[in-house]
Amino acid sequence: MFDKSVYMNRRARLKERIKSGLILILGNGEAPANYTDNCFKFRQDSSFLYFFGISQPGFAGVMDAESGEEWIFGNDVDMDDIIWMGPQPSVRDMAAEVGVERTAPFAALADCLRKAVAAGRRVHFLPPYRFRNVQLIEDLLGIRHAMVKEYASLELVKAVVDLRSVKEACEIEEITKACNIGYEMHTTAMRHAKPGVKEQYVAGLLEGIAASYGSMISFPVILSQNGQTLHNHDHSQTLQVGRMMLTDAGAENNMNYCSDFTRTVPVGGKFDSRQKEVYNIVLACNNRAIEIARPGVTYQHVHLEVCKVLAQGLKDLGLMKGDVDAAVAAGAHALFMPHGLGHMMGLDVHDMEDLGQIYVGYDEETRPINQFGTSSLRMGRRLQEGFVVTDEPGCYFIPALIDQWRAEGLHREFLNYDRIDTYKDFGGIRLEDDILITAGGSRFLGDKRTPITVEEVEAIMAE
Repeated sequence: MFDKSVYMNRRARLKERIKSGLILILGNGEAPANYTDNCFKFRQDSSFLYFFGISQPGFAGVMDAESGEEWIFGNDVDMDDIIWMGPQPSVRDMAAEVGVERTAPFAALADCLRKAVAAGRRVHFLPPYRFRNVQLIEDLLGIRHAMVKEYASLELVKAVVDLRSVKEACEIEEITKACNIGYEMHTTAMRHAKPGVKEQYVAGLLEGIAASYGSMISFPVILSQNGQTLHNHDHSQTLQVGRMMLTDAGAENNMNYCSDFTRTVPVGGKFDSRQKEVYNIVLACNNRAIEIARPGVTYQHVHLEVCKVLAQGLKDLGLMKGDVDAAVAAGAHALFMPHGLGHMMGLDVHDMEDLGQIYVGYDEETRPINQFGTSSLRMGRRLQEGFVVTDEPGCYFIPALIDQWRAEGLHREFLNYDRIDTYKDFGGIRLEDDILITAGGSRFLGDKRTPITVEEVEAIMAE
C-alpha cells in the first residue's frame, strides 16, 4: 500500500472533476471456481485499488463530490473468519491507512444511496464487468441488470481515465518491479526452449516465477511454437528443432501493477537464416516505435510508421511490392500484422479497458481507423509524459488468412502471393516491450531490457 497521502490526493482530484452527486466505487467480491469455498485467487477492482488501496473482498467506497465526505463500507470479520484466516485488521483501521475517517457496515451502503436518490442526487458509478456487481447495482439503485452499463457515468469514466492514464512516480516504481519479474520469466523461458520440452512445462515455470515474486501472472500465459495464432493458450505441444517459441507473458506484483513482454526464440538456440531475416524486421519495428514515441505524437501515428518499417522489410524479402506508403494506407501489411502496436498498461495489463477501451485509447481528436488490422489498435491517442504503453509489433504467416486473401484477390498490387505461400510453415514473431513516455521521448521499463537481439537471444540460450 502507498502512503495514505497518495490515495487522499487521488480522491481529491477526482472530486474536483465530478462537481455534484455521490461517487460510488465498488470493490470486488470472491469468485467461486467450482464450489463456494474454493475460489479463484482474489483480485481487487483496479479503480478501487487506485482510490482506496484496500485489497480485500467485500468493500465499497463512496465520495460526496459536493461536501467532500468519504466513506468505506465493509464488514469486520467474526470469530469464524478468525478461526480460518487468523486475526484481521478492522475496517476502521484499513480505512485509516488510506485516509478515510468514516466507515460503516456494507449493508448501510443501500441506505446511503437511497437517501441520495430520494434527494434527487446523481449516483455516479463505473461500468461493472463482474455479474456480482451488476446485480449489486440493481439491488442498490433499482436499475435492471440489463440496463446497468447504460446508466454508468460517462463523466466518471472520463475522469478516472484522465487520472489513471498519467502514472505517478510511485506507480512507475511498481511497474518497474513487475518488469523485473518479467525479465526473469522470459530469460527462464529462453533457457528452457529446447527440443523435447513440453510447452506446458515452460508455461508452468513462468507462472511459478510470477507467483514467487509477486501476486500472480498479469494475464494467462501465451506460449506456443504456433506463434501465428496471436493469443495461443494451448500448451499441449512438444518443442521441436526448426520451430520458434513465442512467449507473451507478464507479472503482476504485490501492489497489483503489471508487466507484459513478448519474445520469440528458436527452439534449440539458433535462428536459421529465414527466421533471422524476419526476426530482424520485427526488431527494427520495435526499435522504430521507441525512437519516435514522445509527448505530443499520437500512438496511431507511431503504429502506422512501424507498419511502414514492416512493409519495407517484407518488400526487401520479396514478399511485398509496390509503394510502401501506399501499401500501408491500403492496409496490405495487415496480412502479416493484423493487430495494433500496443495498449496502455498499469494496474491492468490492458489498463482501464473495463471502463471502455474507446475512452482509454482514443478521444475526440483521435478516432479509430476502420480498416482490418489497424482497427485493432487499442491505443491511438496523443501521448503524454507519464503514459505507460506496450510496443509490440509482429509478423505472422497465418495460412487460412493468406488463402482467404489470395482467393479474394486482395491487394495483389502489393502482395507477392507465390512467395508468401512458401512461408506458410513459418509461424509468427512478436517482440514486445513496456515503455514509459518521458518529457523528451520514451524509455524501456525495467532495470534492463530483456534480451532481444539475435546475438543476445542466442547467447542466453547457450548458457
